[in-house]
Order: sequence, then C-alpha cells, then structure tokens
Amino acid sequence: HKDTTGRKSSHWWFTVCSSHRTATVWKNLNPFWGEEYTLHLPMGFHSLSFYVMDEDTIGHDDVIGKIALSRESIAATHGRGIDRWMNLTRIDPDEEIQGEIHLGLEMVKHPPVRAVRCHVIEARDLAPRDISGTSDPFAKVIFNSRTMETATIKKTRFPHWNEVFDLELESRAETEGVMLVVEVWDWDMVGKNDFLGKVIMVCFCSGKLGALRLKVRLAEDRILPSLYYQPLIDLLVESVSSATEVEDANPLAMVEEVTTVDSRQDVAVTLVKIFMGQGLVGPFLDFLNTREVNKTTDPNTLFRSNSLASKSMEQFMKLVGMPYLHRVLKPVINRIFEEKRYIELDPCKIDLNKTRRISFKGSLSEAGVRECSQELLNSYLTDVIDSIVGSVEHCPPVMRAAFKQLHKQVEERFPGAENEDVKYLAISGFLFLRFFAPAILTPKLFSLRDHHADTRTGRTLLLLAKAVQSIGNLGLQLGHGKELWMSPLHPVILQSVGFLRDFLDRIVDIDNESGVCARAGAFHPAVTIKEGYLHKRKAEGLNLVTRFTFKKRYFWLSNETLSYAKSPDWQVRSSIPVRRVCAVERVDENAFQQPHMMQIVSQDNEGQLHIMYIHCKNVNELSQWLSAIRKTTIYNDHLLPFFHPGSYRGTRWTCCLHSEKSVRGCSRTHSAVTLGDWSDPLDPDAEAQTVYRQLLQGREKLRGVLGESNTKPVLFAGVERSRTYHKWRMASAARLLDVVQDLERAHQAFQRREREEQASNALLP
Repeated sequence: HKDTTGRKSSHWWFTVCSSHRTATVWKNLNPFWGEEYTLHLPMGFHSLSFYVMDEDTIGHDDVIGKIALSRESIAATHGRGIDRWMNLTRIDPDEEIQGEIHLGLEMVKHPPVRAVRCHVIEARDLAPRDISGTSDPFAKVIFNSRTMETATIKKTRFPHWNEVFDLELESRAETEGVMLVVEVWDWDMVGKNDFLGKVIMVCFCSGKLGALRLKVRLAEDRILPSLYYQPLIDLLVESVSSATEVEDANPLAMVEEVTTVDSRQDVAVTLVKIFMGQGLVGPFLDFLNTREVNKTTDPNTLFRSNSLASKSMEQFMKLVGMPYLHRVLKPVINRIFEEKRYIELDPCKIDLNKTRRISFKGSLSEAGVRECSQELLNSYLTDVIDSIVGSVEHCPPVMRAAFKQLHKQVEERFPGAENEDVKYLAISGFLFLRFFAPAILTPKLFSLRDHHADTRTGRTLLLLAKAVQSIGNLGLQLGHGKELWMSPLHPVILQSVGFLRDFLDRIVDIDNESGVCARAGAFHPAVTIKEGYLHKRKAEGLNLVTRFTFKKRYFWLSNETLSYAKSPDWQVRSSIPVRRVCAVERVDENAFQQPHMMQIVSQDNEGQLHIMYIHCKNVNELSQWLSAIRKTTIYNDHLLPFFHPGSYRGTRWTCCLHSEKSVRGCSRTHSAVTLGDWSDPLDPDAEAQTVYRQLLQGREKLRGVLGESNTKPVLFAGVERSRTYHKWRMASAARLLDVVQDLERAHQAFQRREREEQASNALLP
C-alpha cells in the first residue's frame, strides 16, 4: 500500500503453510529473517506454500506474493534440499480456500491439433458445506471461455473424479500466458452452488513481485510403534549406563563415527532428547565429554570442533536453560531495544549524520561518538555481567552438574599451573560463546524478543556480543585481533574476567545429587517456564460467540501449576495443577470462528473432565504455549488418547456432530508430538526413528568395521589400540547392524500392509 507521503511502506512477515509465522520486518523492501522451522507434514502431502505478507496495523494484512513447492520438487534433491532465490507469484487472498486438488497437465501434439490435456484426478480436505459435515463436490475446467464439468461426487470432502479433458489451442501464441482455471463447487439441489476454491495456472511466471530466498529440505519418516524402537533405545542406554574399559568402541561411539558432519546437529538434538526422556542426560554428556577430553592433545583445541560432544552440550543448554537465559538477559535486551541508541566504535563505520539523536548540541565529532558509545556499551556490558554472576542460584541444577563433571574431567586431563585456565575455558566456551553471546546477537531466535532488531539496535547487539565473547575467552585474545577499535572496552572486559572465574567456581560447587535430572522435568518447580497475556474463554456452556466470550488474562506456567489472573500484579490467581492436565491440543478454527486456539483438558479430584479454551494472538504464540505446556505434562499419568478438536455447542460437537457430550474424542491426541525446535516436548519414537535413519545411511561404514583386519594395529585419534578394542568395535557394529536390519524389516512390513489396504480400498465400489 501507499502511505501519505506516497512512499512504498512495506512491513513484511512470512508464513509457512499456515503453521509458522516469522517476525515482522518493519519498513523494509529487502527483509532478512534468518529463521528456521521444522514442519511435521503428513506422508502424502502434495505441496508446501510460503506466503509473504505486508502487516497492517489497521485492517487485514495484505498478501504480497506466494511460492508453492511440490513434494516432488523437494524430494528430487535427494536430501540435499533447495537453497536459492525464487520469484514470488501473485495470488488473490480471497481465493486461498481450504483443501487441495490433484491435477495432471500435459501438452498434446498431434498436428495440426495442439491441446492441453487436463487430468482432474481428486481433491482432499475440502471445506464442509452441508449440514452433514460433508459436501457434494464437482469440478469446473475453464479454458478460453469454454467450461467443462466433472461428475458430482455425493457426501464427501475427498472426491475422486479421474476425468480427462483435452483443451484445444487455437494458435502457437496461446502457449505464452495462456490461463487454465479449475474450480471446485459444492452442488446444491436447492439454491446456489457453494464455491469451494479454485486454482489458476499460467504458462509463464514473472518476477515483478520480488523474490524470496528459501532453503528447504525434505526428510520423510514413518514412525513405528514404540516396541520396535526399544532395542535401539536399550543399546544406546547401555552405552552410558554400563561403563567399559573400551568406551570408544561401544554402540554410542559408533553412532558418532558413522554420522556425517552435516547431520551431527540433528543427531545431537535427537540424542539429548532421548537421554532426557530416559533421565540419563547427565551420564550421556559425561560419556561424550570424557571421550572428547581424552582424545584432545592440545588444550587450545578443546571443544572447538563440531563434534557430537560439543553439539550435544550446546543443544542440552538450549533444551533446559531457556528460562534461565531469559531471566539473565531479558532486562538488558529490552533496555537496548527500547533506547535505540546510536552506538559505533569502528572509525570506518561512524556516520556523523546519525548522531543528532544522541546529543542535544547537534552532531558530535568522531571522538565524541566513540566516547558516548563506549559509555553506553560499558553500561550494557556491566548490566549483563552483573546479571550473569548473580544468577548462580537460578542456573538449572542439571546444567550445573554437567559443568561440574566437565570441570573435573578437564582438570584431570590437563593438570599443572600452565593449564589453570583450561577448566574455565571449557565451561565458558559453552556458556558464554555458545549460549549467552548468540542470544545477545540474535534475541529473536532465542525468543527474547518477538521481532528482529533494526539496523541500529542490531549493531549495538553485535558489539555487545563481541565483548561478551572476549570475556568468555578470558580476555586472552585482547589486542591480538584485527578489531583494535574495541580497545575502549578492554578495561571493563578484563575486570569482568575476574568475576567470571569466581562465577564459574560457584557454578560447579554443587552436590551431584542436586543435579540429577528427574523424568518429570529439568526445571526447578518454582521457575516460571512461560508467561504472558492470553484470551481465556469466559465459561463453559456458552453457545453464542461474541466479543465478550473471551477475557484477557495473564498466565504463568511452572512445573507445578498453570495460573492466571486479570493482570501480572493482581493478587488473586486461579490455577490448574500441572499433574491434572490430560491433554493440550489445538482447536478447529470453525469451533469459535477464531484462529490460533488451543484447549487444555484437566481432571478434577472426582475424575470429571474440564476444558479451558484459550485464544492466542498468532500462530507463533500458539505453538510456543503448546510446546511449553506439553513439555511439563509429558509424563502425567492420565493423558487422554483421544480428544475433540471442536467444541460442544448447542446439542452436539462441532467436529464429529455427536450429540453426547461425554462421548470419546474423535481425534487422536498429540501429547508427545514435536513442534519444531529445541523447546519441543520429547517424542521418543520420533527421536529413535531419526537415529535409525542416520544408522541406515551409515550402514556401509558399519559393515566396513566388520571387514577390518584384526591382524593390523588399530589407530584411533593417532593412538594405537589393542586387539580387545578391535573386538569391541566389531561387536558394537554387529549389534547396531542387527537393530538396523530389524527396523528395516518392520518398515517394509508396514509398507506392504499399506499397499495391500490401498489395493483393497481401490476395489471397493
């Protein structure tokens, strides 16, 4: 749209398949998001769509353009994924209707006749238009003012037509810009037919709307029942719970050996979640760190590579330490965003035209800019360090226990006064360089802010992150790099290094028993995991949906309770014990004519079920709350296997149309389904499937271990190993191959069963 000055004023956000939404980049025609999402799609999905939107403060957001990727185009990359600029195509937002249609198009050439052959195959998930909750769909094919129709399929939202239309072209010129329209309608005996949606295909695609750079990778997995993965889980658990003299040759060590560097991040996330679920994340990290420390000869290279140990520690901190991170950094991050001060130390980047806002006396000199910037950065840095060094009691015990073990291992491996700093660098390398500094640099990616920083704020965050990194390195690299213009901050950095050593000594001063990770959760019960305003349905039993149906309430979530009140300062709170929660699920949009809704089903002392409906402001907020509540309730005893995605209104459920209110739910619950990032709840079956997939890809390497000659000395990290080590390696490889083979057979059996069921259904009338 045009603002009052006539300039193009775009405020962009980007959404993926109506499931994920990026932050808004304000007043920018070249937005950068840098956000990553994992979408858990059904096996038979047809396409993945990306919409770029222009956010409006008043009224509806405008659709700028769209990119649709077919499943085939993503799968054709053989796992490498798509990473390139793609032109946006124009859409009419009023025509983005529910459902999908499956078409086949080809050019038919039988001189002198030329035609476009349109094969209308099927549609699915169409909107219900009849009182029965179904529709009577038929399709229209419109081409060059000619219209053809398919047969009408009664009482279904998943019609199968399988009809072919040959659309003759009048001249060769029609192949450029020719338009083919396929519409789907619900046939009605009385009154007008209902429009269900349409697709428009044009033979060319212009780039006038701009382009979007995407990186998309498709990984298809069939998740088997839990019992099939138990042998693999047992094998991994055995690797850390049963210590051996040749730990480098056990199954878990073999997993790292056969995975590629590119897949190590995924493997690390997966293994951390598996061992979190088993209550063995401490021994797991201890096992990996011991191996890493023992094979490191130069202390300066310790944990500097992208090994499984370093990746696992990094993901572990993100998994259990996010509330701690928010408590430490959020106040100063919010202050930086609110003040929006111009800060610059690099003489090559100082812009004196931007300095008027930091001085009432007009533009400052270059020296004045540096002096003012130094003062502000010292203030921010002091606040950050004070917050960190005073946060020992708030650091999750399981993190402190992991750091204590790491501290002990490094101290034993590198003794002596010359290595005094190594035990500090090992911990600060994770806590400062891979946790605090990245969160300061990109607070949006750590949920510290809802939006990315503007250019000015982003520069401040970058300079502050550099200073925090220097403190994490104990100031050992000060004055030796290329950025000597950072020297005004060196006094504060060196002073903070002393505070850092004291802080790390206190972090590792913890009893081992205090750091045991219970299965119920990694957070202290008193810690607020998530909080914020949501809209709660006023009362159960309301049939009409009005603007008074939902009331704004402030919610707090801990490991013990989900509480809410009128405001953060309100003295009276209502609460639901977390242990009473039976399901946390999304709600169909048509239940209350509201998007982004969830329901929390809880059970009282008498066993009666109660449903709380909550409306979130956007899909990101919905996903975050679903993830947080599901994580705290993952091990509850009375989780429901089924739920109603709709609501009980009037005399029936809006989802299944059943009239009995207490009838069993019509959809399976998703209490353990992951939502897409490191804050997800645990899903042991999905995590085990990921490990299996990696082992399947590395099967030839495992077979290569079995084929190794036992007459030659075995080298590992440059150290010659014994014949016993060689035998353990072969035994571990053989056990992993047996597990992989059993899972492969199980997958093949399920695939055969699916094909047989599909063939049987195809024969039905």
